[in-house]
Amino acid sequence: MFKHRFKELIVWQRAMDVARTVYRLCAEFPSNERTGLTSQMRRSAVSIPSNIAEGAGRGGNKEFAQFLRIANGSCNELHTQLILAANFGFISPEQLLQAEGQIDEVERLLYAFQQKIDTQISLNKA
Repeated sequence: MFKHRFKELIVWQRAMDVARTVYRLCAEFPSNERTGLTSQMRRSAVSIPSNIAEGAGRGGNKEFAQFLRIANGSCNELHTQLILAANFGFISPEQLLQAEGQIDEVERLLYAFQQKIDTQISLNKA
């Protein structure tokens, strides 16, 4: 079993960057969106690093891998919300592209980390 210090994980650091980006973007949304899309996007963005951190603090790799999968689901949710924000004209195509690039990086890192942990789980079963 790995012991993970979540603040040292590159994937957590990049997920924190995504959350900061989303908060900056949402600050420019119309005020009537504060309880709508803004709220949803912020929750999704915060969920990504939060689930990485929570998983790192759990008892074992199997639980950690599950929390990484949940974080990945939040990435997909946020992707959808960003596309909606662009479709509604709340963010520019350039802002969408930049945010999607950040999320894509987090998804790649999550996938690689999940693979590493799944390998460790398999090795421990053998």
